[in-house]
Amino acid sequence: MVDVPPPWSLTIPSDLRLLGLARAFVEAVCQVGGLDERDTHAVVLATDEATNNVMRHAHRGRPDAVLQLQCYLRPDRIEIHLHDQGGPFNLDAVPRLDPGEIRVGGRGVFLMRRLMDELTVVARDGGNTLRMVKIYRPVETAAPLG
Repeated sequence: MVDVPPPWSLTIPSDLRLLGLARAFVEAVCQVGGLDERDTHAVVLATDEATNNVMRHAHRGRPDAVLQLQCYLRPDRIEIHLHDQGGPFNLDAVPRLDPGEIRVGGRGVFLMRRLMDELTVVARDGGNTLRMVKIYRPVETAAPLG
């Protein structure tokens, strides 16, 4: 039986001032996982968009609501699970935008779909869980000196 490491977790109130904390947390997990700069940037940006959407739309500015970020590091992928306390959300109902379309807003899900390899939402009792997966090849580390 293979031991699966527990997720890295961060639970924060639904406060837009904490977006930087969520970004820093996910960036640190990506660095531990050996993601290169490009993949790290993609995961951090997608998570930032998702967290922002939860705070603005799912929680509708309710600072008493909390969201939990869980990061699962695997040898070939990172999974981000974002648990919210919002009403049911149907990801399939969000239109797939034309990248050339000029409009204000509505780009968060578009970016998440473009940056990540998998994107799903599952309704659960008391909220939703957004699951984002990024497949990567760990950066080779140099051999220790000496």
